[in-house]
Amino acid sequence: MALKMISLLFIIMFFPVSALTGEHNESKALPKVTNEVYKTNCGSCHFAYQPGLLPAKSWLKIIDSAGGHPGGDLSFDKKKKAEIRKYLTQNSAENIGSKRSRKILASIGSGVPTKISEVPYISEKHHEINQEVFLKKTIGSRGNCIACHKTAESGDYDDDNVVIPK
Repeated sequence: MALKMISLLFIIMFFPVSALTGEHNESKALPKVTNEVYKTNCGSCHFAYQPGLLPAKSWLKIIDSAGGHPGGDLSFDKKKKAEIRKYLTQNSAENIGSKRSRKILASIGSGVPTKISEVPYISEKHHEINQEVFLKKTIGSRGNCIACHKTAESGDYDDDNVVIPK
């Protein structure tokens, strides 16, 4: 009995609580979008993608380079643009603890994609889907994540939550 108590005490003292509960700081899900300026300004035209889907260098190219934004040049005032830039770069793929973001970074290497659908890791995850599926009226394009990923807004892109619309 005493040996069991000592063993239990040892486990509690030397292993983090997360090891006992099964919780980990690292998650496959991406943090939910929390910046209202980004959500309002970018999310008014398209899904407000989680910053962890791209590295900072990609977000900077999208925001700051002429022709960098796939949907055309951005017309935000300087204050909004600065806030959006700060939010996206501080929460970019290399700055969060998501397993998915690390896989994205590894697949990109030195590249600087400006479309999330062109990230090699994401392209590979969708390689079995026929191009015609993305052209359906209910989807529209590869960039419309929420059409199929029903939990995308919460940062969960798990295959179990995918429903391809008819």
